[in-house]
Amino acid sequence: STDAGSVGADEWRTTQDLNDALMPNRLSSETSPYLLQHAHNPVDWFPWCDEAFEKASAEDKPVFLSVGYSACHWCHVMERESFEDEVIASQLNSNFVSIKVDREERPDIDQIYMAAVQLLTRRGGWPMSVFLTPDQKPFYGGTYWPPRRQMNSPGFQDVLAAVLDAWQNRRDQALQQSLELTERIGSVFPPSAGSPRSESTGSESTVCESTLQAAARSLEDSFDHIHGGFGSAPKFPHTIDIQLLLRVWRRTNSRQALHIVQRTLDKMASGGIYDHLAGGFARYSVDDKWLVPHFEKMLYDNAQLCNVYLEAYQATGEERYERVVRETLDYVTRDMTDEAGGFHSTEDADSEGVEGKFYVWDRAELTDVLGDEAADRFSKVYGVTDRGNFEGRNILYLPRRVEELCPDYGWQVDETRRELESSRRQLLERRATRIRPAKDDKVLVSWNALMIDAMARAGAAFNDAAYVGAAVTATTFIRDHMCREDGRLYHTWRKGEAKFDAYLDDYACLISSLVSVYEATFEECWIDEAVRLAELMVSHFHDPVDGGFFFTADDHEKLIARKKDYFDSSVPSGNGAAACALIRLAKLTGRSEWLLLARGTVESASGGIENAPAASGQILLALDMLIGPVFELAIVATGRDRSDLSSAVHQLFLPTRVMAARRGSSQDDRSVHLNSLFEGRDGLDGETMLYICEDASCRQPIAGAVAAKEAIARLVSS
Repeated sequence: STDAGSVGADEWRTTQDLNDALMPNRLSSETSPYLLQHAHNPVDWFPWCDEAFEKASAEDKPVFLSVGYSACHWCHVMERESFEDEVIASQLNSNFVSIKVDREERPDIDQIYMAAVQLLTRRGGWPMSVFLTPDQKPFYGGTYWPPRRQMNSPGFQDVLAAVLDAWQNRRDQALQQSLELTERIGSVFPPSAGSPRSESTGSESTVCESTLQAAARSLEDSFDHIHGGFGSAPKFPHTIDIQLLLRVWRRTNSRQALHIVQRTLDKMASGGIYDHLAGGFARYSVDDKWLVPHFEKMLYDNAQLCNVYLEAYQATGEERYERVVRETLDYVTRDMTDEAGGFHSTEDADSEGVEGKFYVWDRAELTDVLGDEAADRFSKVYGVTDRGNFEGRNILYLPRRVEELCPDYGWQVDETRRELESSRRQLLERRATRIRPAKDDKVLVSWNALMIDAMARAGAAFNDAAYVGAAVTATTFIRDHMCREDGRLYHTWRKGEAKFDAYLDDYACLISSLVSVYEATFEECWIDEAVRLAELMVSHFHDPVDGGFFFTADDHEKLIARKKDYFDSSVPSGNGAAACALIRLAKLTGRSEWLLLARGTVESASGGIENAPAASGQILLALDMLIGPVFELAIVATGRDRSDLSSAVHQLFLPTRVMAARRGSSQDDRSVHLNSLFEGRDGLDGETMLYICEDASCRQPIAGAVAAKEAIARLVSS
């Protein structure tokens, strides 16, 4: 989105006071923080429900569907400008039935109508504004409109008048457009990626290494050699693409692939998109230098970025990547964790109605907190000037690494680092006294699963029990509070209430995170839970005709289309996540039918991989595992040996491996699903044993902890 200016604190308070004074509408009984933000609008909002469409049908009115999310800056702007405007509210209430949807609660609705907006306008975004017939078919739409005409841009009032005129006087054209749009959406779904093939007859053409290399070349073509990242402003992290390049580097030893990874990660971590005081990343950068962020922080971004920085640490051993992972996970455990154990969704970009106000600094304030000398040093390191770099104030960033800057001023590196750490701590304490941005504290299964995965992997790699503990706590929370009575998942939870049936990515991401929690703890109950959810996912989401998985279950609420998502958005595609989860679980449990389903899913995405490799990253990560070799590591050991060997594995960059461990034949808490992996592998007279198999071929068992550790180290060159 483009910058439309910001609202001052006095205006924000006046608007908020007026908002609070209004009678609540139907949204006041919802749990979504985004919907609750609109609960006092003068608009007669409905949540998405049958009642709204029945009213539209009975009164012969079009439906106005508004979709957004709580941390969306332009959603806040449109609310202040239009949905709190009495004239516009009167137009909506008199002539339309208005529905407000939180895209994070209902991604199924969001995906369908975003496709309509993109077909209509060739662009998309939020807030999303769509006009529907009473039978849910879209006939017109867009994103943000100002309340009244600005230059050549129509105002929302104009749009409402034009849509109403079309509905009343050119109904046939509106209905014909709705039919054509719905048909085009249906033609995109389900085979949205191109040429689906069934599991039983799928061609082998997609499952080959050249596909990965072609995707890597596509990413190299769009690489920004100066600032890192891909393309121009605005710049998003593209974490899955970076993970893909790391895998290509491991396969081919491509120095260019590794250079792209490191340049991008280094530039992001030194830019303003990274919170240098508290840790964690903002959503994206509005410029190509990673300096000015869109200040909202999303759980899913930080989860995925933790994993990619962790993989970079495993691949290179560079401690600066470990620091980013630790600081980001510490931010999540400190500021984004519900007391019940789950992880919250987002922190807003705005504070007191001003975007970024919470995060920026004046040079004088630094001096007030740190004193002259420390403030001067801090300013030189973090690019702070009297003039500022963002609307007269300063976003903290690192123009150069500390070790590169110190010689210019005759500073000692270690002493400077210690002082900077103290300064950051003091400034964080001062920042905590400011009015914090609003937080969306709902718990979403798929986003939580991404963070659980990051916590478990990082905790295992760093030997940090706190991170592993946070992963286990969040996983236990989902199991205990976000399951229906029949064992199927809910999608969202807030303040004691779970709701909405889960989607494909909820199941797929959680299955994969359960495998990661198992590999970090070797508590076999998590494998039992992963298997249970995988069986549910296959039963209710899989397409046995064309391959792949639908985004919604077979008994989900009927909408105008049932889609499959093969292309990554800000989160991994549901089909890519499902394929990766099934491969990992199949390799641990011996369920070969799941490997066939994963292969069929990748084959069903073949057209999308060819046409848009940069949007197919998660599918390509699954392809990387299908190509193999996948190492299946089984450890039989007790005490320190088991801990040391598993730690040695976790510290290596081995993206195509699974690992299991048992204490021996006397272990009580066994999962039957791991028995095939450990069959005949109880160890010899209590001796530590390591078993390594790859793609149905097993190596000679390795006895003794020392020999096992040496064999693990050699895997990186296999």
